[in-house]
Amino acid sequence: MGLTGGEFALLSLTVGIGAVLQVSVGFGLGMIAAPVFSLVDPTPAPPVVLLLAAGVTAAVLVRERGGADLRGCGWALVGRVPGAAAGTLLVILLPARHLALLIAGVVLTGVAVSAAGYVPRPRRSSVLLAGMASGLMGTATSIGGPPMAMVWQRLSGPRLRATMSAFFLAGSLMSLAALAAVGAVGAHTLQRTALLTPAAIAGVLLARPLTRRLDAHRTRTAAMALAVAGAVGLAAQQLGAWPGA
Repeated sequence: MGLTGGEFALLSLTVGIGAVLQVSVGFGLGMIAAPVFSLVDPTPAPPVVLLLAAGVTAAVLVRERGGADLRGCGWALVGRVPGAAAGTLLVILLPARHLALLIAGVVLTGVAVSAAGYVPRPRRSSVLLAGMASGLMGTATSIGGPPMAMVWQRLSGPRLRATMSAFFLAGSLMSLAALAAVGAVGAHTLQRTALLTPAAIAGVLLARPLTRRLDAHRTRTAAMALAVAGAVGLAAQQLGAWPGA
């Protein structure tokens, strides 16, 4: 299905804003783009967003090289493997609407707990669980940032961005491999990705001045705000499409 001029402009703007957030905070492209894609161009949505996010996170890693918590990243990726497998099964077996609403509820609950003063320590067990949740959510909906933002929110701005980017680059490739194995990545996915890549590049370039102004507190606030925005947008999208709504 082709895109109208307005649809292409909307998707390009969304990808550009998402890329700015991904570079500045360490995540955000999936949370911003996934609901819009689901409304405008739903069929290739998760793989396209994952491919774009992989490119953006690679750019962040080049800029923030040496700052990532590789040990924590490794444990998160161990958790991501079964999470990605579970997310792939959910894509196949469950109605997307039900899954999206469940994920939105989990994200909002997590943010509410954090806002109440709970900040999980990045222990091995919590990082493993966050990686698993991120793998499930990221593979099924391309929104995998909130669990990792929760567990790594104590990190400084540059270290958070580098660590999140290292995790999401490897994790996105895992999820894409799992989706490709069940036939969810095809020519249409690659065409949409190529069409929207210039918008992602523009977002990466525009983000550079912002990264210098984000301290740890601002990074945490932005991460939690993005989590809420993504979850509310996803829930609103699904409830608006519910029969009888």
